[in-house]
Amino acid sequence: MKFGLLGPLHAQIAERAVQLNGPRQAKMLAALLIDANRIVSMERLVAVMWDSAAPATAVRQVQDAVSGLRRNLVACGAPRSLISTRRGGYEMHLVPAQLDLLEFEHERQLAGRSAAPLDTAVALRRALSCWRGNALVDVSSRVLEIDAARLNERRAATHKECLAVELDLGRHREVIDELTDLLREHPYDEDVAQHLMVALYRCGRQGEALQVYERLRRTLADELGVDPTPALQALHQRILTGDPALTAPDPAPARASAPAPNSAAAHRPSDTSSERPDTVAAGLTMTLPVRQLPLDVPDFVGRSAALAEIAGLLDGEAPNRAPVVVVVGGPGVGKSCLVTHAARLARGSFPDGQLYLNLAATSDEPRDPGLMLAEALRALSIAGSAIPNALSERAALYRSLLVDRRMLVVLDDAGHADQVLPLLPGADGCAVLITSRTLLTQLPGARHIDLDVLSPAEARELFTGIVGRQRVEREPDEADAILDCCGNLPLAIRIASGKLTGRPAWSLRVLRERIEDESRRLAELRIGDLSVRASVELSLRLLPADAVRALSLLGLLGAYTLPGWVVGPLLDRSDGEQVLDTLVDASLVRLTATDALGEPRYRLHDLIRTCAVEIAAPLATADKRDAIVRVLSVWLDLVRRGTDRLPGGLLAAAHGSAPRRALPDAVVERLMADAFGWFDTERDNLLGAVKLAVDWGLDELAWELTAGTATYYDHRCLYQDWQHGHRLALDAARAAGNAPGTSVLLRGLGQLHIYQDEFDRATRVLESSIELCRDTGDKRGEALSVAMLSTVSRVQGRDDEALERVEQALAIAVGEGDRHVEAQLSCSMGVMRLMQGELDEAESWFTAALRLAEALHDEHRVAVVLRRFSRLHDQRGDPDAALRCLRQALATFEELADERCTGYALLEVGRVYAGQNDRDRAGRALERAAGLFHRHGDLQDEATCWQLIGDLDAAAGVHDSASQHRERAGMLWQAIGEMNQTADPARPSSP
Repeated sequence: MKFGLLGPLHAQIAERAVQLNGPRQAKMLAALLIDANRIVSMERLVAVMWDSAAPATAVRQVQDAVSGLRRNLVACGAPRSLISTRRGGYEMHLVPAQLDLLEFEHERQLAGRSAAPLDTAVALRRALSCWRGNALVDVSSRVLEIDAARLNERRAATHKECLAVELDLGRHREVIDELTDLLREHPYDEDVAQHLMVALYRCGRQGEALQVYERLRRTLADELGVDPTPALQALHQRILTGDPALTAPDPAPARASAPAPNSAAAHRPSDTSSERPDTVAAGLTMTLPVRQLPLDVPDFVGRSAALAEIAGLLDGEAPNRAPVVVVVGGPGVGKSCLVTHAARLARGSFPDGQLYLNLAATSDEPRDPGLMLAEALRALSIAGSAIPNALSERAALYRSLLVDRRMLVVLDDAGHADQVLPLLPGADGCAVLITSRTLLTQLPGARHIDLDVLSPAEARELFTGIVGRQRVEREPDEADAILDCCGNLPLAIRIASGKLTGRPAWSLRVLRERIEDESRRLAELRIGDLSVRASVELSLRLLPADAVRALSLLGLLGAYTLPGWVVGPLLDRSDGEQVLDTLVDASLVRLTATDALGEPRYRLHDLIRTCAVEIAAPLATADKRDAIVRVLSVWLDLVRRGTDRLPGGLLAAAHGSAPRRALPDAVVERLMADAFGWFDTERDNLLGAVKLAVDWGLDELAWELTAGTATYYDHRCLYQDWQHGHRLALDAARAAGNAPGTSVLLRGLGQLHIYQDEFDRATRVLESSIELCRDTGDKRGEALSVAMLSTVSRVQGRDDEALERVEQALAIAVGEGDRHVEAQLSCSMGVMRLMQGELDEAESWFTAALRLAEALHDEHRVAVVLRRFSRLHDQRGDPDAALRCLRQALATFEELADERCTGYALLEVGRVYAGQNDRDRAGRALERAAGLFHRHGDLQDEATCWQLIGDLDAAAGVHDSASQHRERAGMLWQAIGEMNQTADPARPSSP
């Protein structure tokens, strides 16, 4: 078994090539190979698969592609364990001999550990022999192209390193052609030019060596506007003067086969690699080691995963070693503490010292990189006139001093890449740890670690360690409340703990009471120079005005995890997500996850949100209100569009006068590709939108948003959300005298009360709804409310009243031309006729309802009618026809994940089997239905299930079981009677 990505993608098992089914499998294989023996997250696989926005079904499509790839590989003879499913992704298990990339890295490591230059050269040549061309040249993916470019750069660095070692071994004649080709590919690489000049000079080709320098000098001047480094200028001068120190060493034995990675700097020509400007070249010595790390934090807690990741990245022997590690996080999250602690733990791997430089990017005066270089050079024993004036010369000298050293450089509070780049050493033996509030993606080879707040356990440990275990154990609930107010942010916890430490007479309750008021919290979270507000304000200084405005308005939306589109309407601009990216890069907004639809989700830490609300306070109220209206208008448009894509329901009201604002069609189509999935994802936000509308006095938006979600709540049986939203909006609509909105919300609550067997409450709110509908001329609303009242009448045994109400509602619906309501009420008429024993009349009504539902393409209504039709077939003595109707209905309800209607259908299945004395099948169906009714609080229908099961038990002579089941049914009926102040058991309430 052999795989390859150092060239065209290659897979071979049992001596034959594996045929991949299309580019998607190729992308998945390439992504798994690049990170072989490591978990590849689902988010990365989605990014690999789609260059642009991923579809809503992205996760499923990735799963399908990986499953297909696994099947192909297993079919060719690979073990099933080759690709394993891991939490959050997949992992491919290979040894170096099975993958060219692993073999390449293995040989590079051998070269790095070799003490003999000749062995180093041989290992590096073996590493280079693993390559068959540019990496992944035949796989099209932007993400993979970045990885391929990184691998190609590693190949070039290995080649350069190999040639440098061989040049030191006296093989100057053999390496000239390869160096010439390498310089042609990398025309700005001064190291390659340096090696080529030395090789040519040692072959007696002094003029050509000087021509190489002159061509490079012109190229750098014409295209980049810079001069060659002082080291290269010094080499040029030495060639001009015929420096005897450049004479070739004795040739080493003939070249063996292949190479592996080590530091290019460690194997440059011995007399040229440490050249410095003439002013500092002679006689410099460095006082080493340098030990500049700040004091460690004595009460450091947790962060084990981040510490382990940093340790792995700094490990010189690790295959995934990174020379530059950037710890990114928001204000007060503990970046500097983590990096200081990690650097101290890693000191043993960097015996030549540790440099510490505070770049002060968030201060009033960020440090200039030139001054930072001067500070570093002084730490390395370069002082006075020996420090060059130009930034480029200082950087060159700094790199030269570190070239053969193993040093750790810590750059604290970096602001941007330009501030950091001159401070990066070029030696492989060195590493850099950086803290920043912003992403520094321009740094070559850098690995970013995104630091979040502490876990609850870590936060409790930090708080307890500072305040004292006895005080915390005395008031554990108060401690939890304080940590909740701090949002587990280390800075806030230290401030709160410091206040308690300085006030030993305070109970924890005193501090909790002072910080639980969100309007006072930031003022309280301050002690000495430490302040959460000040820490956030330091970040705000670095932001453009539109980003600060976006942050302030985001704070008004509440403590929710939000989709990225909200920033556009907040700012009333089309490029809102670009502004959001600025806030994410500044670590003020956190990218928390990618949801099931493939959309990124964002959240403000609670304390940052509190700061944002303070920033928004001076804004004009009208401006803030307009921003809120724009966002809620988009929510309303999305709710309406989503409801239109759900199975037909009759709870959605006619549009009111609230504004609607549409996102671009492509975005809407992406979000609504799975309407149920969208509602599931935004469930919390939709209730939050209703509350936001109520808080801002936007009663029209409040009731329309609430009514718009009723169809979704109905299908998902989300009764708590349904009731909470309707109560909030109803209070607002009544307070504003909004009669249309009030009537709609009362009707929604009426249906909810019916589902919950609260028939007296249902009657009251539905009668109120009917009265308001008549006042406002809402005929459709009146018909629906009357129809719901007919259900109450039927369940409570008032059949004549129920029939009268159905006929009244049907007449209104027909008069209004509302065919959806007509289909529902035609089915209800069939139910009433069936209850009266008029089977032919019932069949006529069911048939009419079924035709209407089919004509309307309302598959849910078709299934409801079929369920009702089954009772007619059963009463006519045709249980097979009844079961055929029920199987078709069940398939629809289960496909739509409608648990309540699934329960109703199973109840009917149980009735049919009970009529055939098939106790086993009837019992299974009824028990499953009872479980569904119990989960959704439908006491009436649950009781019916247990009663039927008890009757079956009794008929079978299992009297103990019969007694238990009948007793359970009786208790449920008693509870219903108490709720509705009646002693008579009601009939099943299924619509």
